[in-house]
Amino acid sequence: MPGTRGKRRTPLLVAALGALVVVTACGTGGGDGQGDGRTIRIGYQAFPSGDLIVKEKGLLEKALPDHTIKWIKFDSGASINTAFVAGSVDLAAIGSSPVARGLSEPLNIPYQVTWVLDVAGDNEALVARDGAGVEGVGDLAGRKVATPFSSTSHYSLLAALDKAGVDASEVDLLDLEPQDIVAAWSRGDIDAAYVWLPTLDELGKTGKTLLSSRELAAADKPTLDLGVASTAFIDKQPEVIAAWRKAQAQALDLIHDDPPAAAEAVGKQLGISPEDAAAQVEQGIFLKPAEQADDKWLGRPGKVGNLAENLHSAAEFLAGQKQIPAAPELSELEKAVYVEGLSDAVSG
Repeated sequence: MPGTRGKRRTPLLVAALGALVVVTACGTGGGDGQGDGRTIRIGYQAFPSGDLIVKEKGLLEKALPDHTIKWIKFDSGASINTAFVAGSVDLAAIGSSPVARGLSEPLNIPYQVTWVLDVAGDNEALVARDGAGVEGVGDLAGRKVATPFSSTSHYSLLAALDKAGVDASEVDLLDLEPQDIVAAWSRGDIDAAYVWLPTLDELGKTGKTLLSSRELAAADKPTLDLGVASTAFIDKQPEVIAAWRKAQAQALDLIHDDPPAAAEAVGKQLGISPEDAAAQVEQGIFLKPAEQADDKWLGRPGKVGNLAENLHSAAEFLAGQKQIPAAPELSELEKAVYVEGLSDAVSG
């Protein structure tokens, strides 16, 4: 896994390596291109979302009984991008910042956004370790701060530093996956970390929150968790995308209409109590299914929504931070938002 030893890296080098390496770790399997057509390979991450409800309740398996659904766990968006490059996944849950990176040079991944899983709120935040002497974002210069590179947390950390007037080059940034952040935190090897639930809750037991992604969203730096699918898969099996969207819509309905049932499903997937799961779910911002087709989000045929603008803004910020060479044109990002059939999938 990238970054598990906490070495500092040049961001563009990390991206280039991601484009070249065909991983078989993390359960991605071999780089078998588009798969066999009957097996759907879904990349997921263990954070509270409707995606975990779809998995726990077998909603997609019920909708597509003639298909084999293969769920593959990943720890960050960077590893999911690498799996798409390798042709090892068809659909995945991934943050908006790694999507913006994936759609930009040098990766140029041929995938499209099909769904908004959630908008980051208090479920993703920057926390400082107790005893580290860090009272605010401005105190991070010269400190060791961990985050999974190329993730929404990485993007938000850079935005937080920029907002506080701290040059990122003055911070000792460490590329660590969530489970490695917990280990480094417990050893006292890092002073702060920007990460998401459930890891965030673990760090919060011995740390304090400096800033959350909800606050950054209010400051025009929102991050989202998105559902993406390879363009080739969409072209070959649009009916699968329709079924996947309907399953995700069922999960969102459950979050809004029956929170205890939603929390129970999420808790089973995360291995935590329904009470803890409920608290974590409440920290995210979840759309209602019909909102997916709003102008503010994915939009509709002939009028792609503001999600494309969000991705463009993220790409421009990443380019300004020298994380990517340049942001794609907005028109290119509009093409990367798949709106065909969306209204039908969310209309009840």
